[in-house]
Amino acid sequence: MTVTLFHNPRCSTSRNTLTYLREKGIEPEVIQYLKDTPTAEELRELFTTLGIPVHDGIRTREAEYKELGLSAEMPEPELIDAILAHPKLLQRPIVVTAKGARIARPTIDVVDSIL
Repeated sequence: MTVTLFHNPRCSTSRNTLTYLREKGIEPEVIQYLKDTPTAEELRELFTTLGIPVHDGIRTREAEYKELGLSAEMPEPELIDAILAHPKLLQRPIVVTAKGARIARPTIDVVDSIL
C-alpha cells in the first residue's frame, strides 16, 4: 500500500503520525511541504481527494492568515495562492492512500479510516 504523508517535522502531531505509521509497518512517502511545496494543481488534487473546501485545510490561527485577510468567503484559487506563498498555512499532517486522504487529527482514528 502506498501512503503519502504531508509532514512538518517540527509539528508534534505530524511526528506522532509518522511514528504511528511506522509502528504499523508502513514507510510512507514523506513530503516535507515547507521545503517541497506542492504545486497549485497538486493542492487542488489534494483538496479534491480530501473532499473538503480549501479553507477547511488552512491553519486559521497562523499569523499569515490574519495578515493576508484570508476568509472562508474567498475564492479557492486565492486561498491556494496563499498556501503556495505561505506553505505553513496548510493543515498538517495529511495522510493520503488509495482509499482517500485525511487531515490526521486525531492521528489514530483518522489514519485507520483510510488504511
